[in-house]
Amino acid sequence: MSDIPNIKSDDGTYLAYAWPGGYPIVYVMDDAEVLCADCMNDPSNPIHGGGEADGWRLDGYQIHWEGAPEVCAHCNKEIPSAYGEPDA
Repeated sequence: MSDIPNIKSDDGTYLAYAWPGGYPIVYVMDDAEVLCADCMNDPSNPIHGGGEADGWRLDGYQIHWEGAPEVCAHCNKEIPSAYGEPDA
């Protein structure tokens, strides 16, 4: 995981892609589920950075380098990996 504050854009929203490179980012919650940037930026979601482990606490983020798409635990959107599945 990486330093959480450094992943926001200048306007305070969570990024969908790392720059440079345009690599897809997934956000990892305290229950090990992942969320997409759209759900991270939805103000109706009770996401928080510290405190109680309730499934909405952000524990970190990672670039989804390769493998099958990750699926957002909230909206079920597929987040494709940067380099696809290694066996494909």
